[in-house]
Amino acid sequence: MSDSIQTKRRRTDPQTILCDMCAEDRKPAKKTCMKCEISMCVQHLQAHLTTPVLLQTHPLTEPMDLCGNTKCSQHGKLLEYYCLDDMTCVCVSCAIEDQHRLHNMKTFSTAHKELLEKLKAEQLILQEKTDDENVSLEKWEKSEREKLGRCSVRLIEAVTNLRDISLTSVQSSVSARMVSLKTSKSSMEAAQKEKDTFRFLQMYSQVHQDVEKAKAVDLSKGLEPGSHRDKLVEEMRQNGEKMVKQASQFWGSLLTLVDPEHHQELVPTDSHLIFEPQSLGPGMSLSKDNRKVFHNSWLGQCCATLLICSTKTASSYQRWVVSLPEESDWMIGLCDKKCAKNLKDGAVYGLCWEDKQLSSLTTKRCKTVSHVSDRSFIMDEWEETPLIKTGKEYMVSSSLITYQGENGVEPVPRPEKVEVLWNFPASTLSFFSRTGQHQREEIITMKLNESVNIQDMAPFIQLGKQNTDSTTQQQQWKCSCGKVYYWDGNRYRDHSSSYSYQSTCSCGKVIGVTEMVCKLC
Repeated sequence: MSDSIQTKRRRTDPQTILCDMCAEDRKPAKKTCMKCEISMCVQHLQAHLTTPVLLQTHPLTEPMDLCGNTKCSQHGKLLEYYCLDDMTCVCVSCAIEDQHRLHNMKTFSTAHKELLEKLKAEQLILQEKTDDENVSLEKWEKSEREKLGRCSVRLIEAVTNLRDISLTSVQSSVSARMVSLKTSKSSMEAAQKEKDTFRFLQMYSQVHQDVEKAKAVDLSKGLEPGSHRDKLVEEMRQNGEKMVKQASQFWGSLLTLVDPEHHQELVPTDSHLIFEPQSLGPGMSLSKDNRKVFHNSWLGQCCATLLICSTKTASSYQRWVVSLPEESDWMIGLCDKKCAKNLKDGAVYGLCWEDKQLSSLTTKRCKTVSHVSDRSFIMDEWEETPLIKTGKEYMVSSSLITYQGENGVEPVPRPEKVEVLWNFPASTLSFFSRTGQHQREEIITMKLNESVNIQDMAPFIQLGKQNTDSTTQQQQWKCSCGKVYYWDGNRYRDHSSSYSYQSTCSCGKVIGVTEMVCKLC
């Protein structure tokens, strides 16, 4: 661009772009040619609009002060395209040869149109947020203060109640002991004032008893042993548990406020969650509140499938925490309610601990279904080999979960307690290993298939292997220490034992005892 043109522009209003081709009485520019690097009024623009070569190769924009920024700094060529991936203007060499060649490229006009539409859509979304009457700093602060206030009030009430019970009960006992001290003091003072020898000796026996009783008084001791103290201790334990629960909820609310992504509703689950058995082996049983699962190894293998049901309606998410057995395989997650008794017939998402390895289970929809005789022939796009199954539209795939350890890639260890978070709006299922009351480590988050109807899904847990024939007495029992015992028709025994009535393992564990293997936390 010539120095005379630059000088002319500096003499005019910087907000008005004038025609660079007008010699005198410069008129406002109508368009700017990116290639010629000049701005033109209506009259001087005609050549660019009527000459085919100029019309095709010279991009025109609204009037603008170019300031020498229309050329690529790397190639020196005209900037003609916009890279949507890197959000920058590029030349033709950048678009076809260099780092942008595999990116999403658009012409200026197309990029302008698409990005303008995107901004309008985002503006509507933000407008909905700002128009929401609940979106204000004052209302947010009021809401959070009320939420935390309720937790703190309950905690203060629990602490105050526990304090008052303790002080009131011990105070009455201390008061009685202090009476003994006062009585002994009065007796000693009376004896010291007595001048008559005979009367002094007569009263000394009682004074001695009062003094000995006072000497035995210990004001630092609690209540005297007895039923009253036992009853009070039990009451204090119950109130103490409430206090700990309130403190835990208050702590969880603070963590959720500060770091909601990793501590979403990280408080103890409510008792409205229960197990609903779909299949139970002969050695399996449930507690009265349907929150614990027991296994008697005398009667059969650990084998059960249970849905996890709630008596409350969940709004945007559902969460459950389960402690899992150490010695049995298990599976936890979501399954099709209609196929709970046979998980292989429906969609499944979850974690699976089998053969001392942790895997993730996801469901994929099969692409092609064509009927062959009475069975459905299913070709799954993820497998090279066709699958022949009876009327199935989904395929459940398993993937080993690993992490980068000191010795390279290592399998994830078995979690003792698993927390599952089902996010309805996001259609995600997250699994965490609970390492403490308010500590957890994420294992995996999986996306639910869009073709799966969420209304048909339900939380479940499977212990052992499904459809295992466990109707007969086990022929062998393996202890956690590794030793194997065999059933001789009456009791389990070790091959090395000379008698067949062994009831305990050499490690001390009782053979075939009923144990709790799973519970809702």
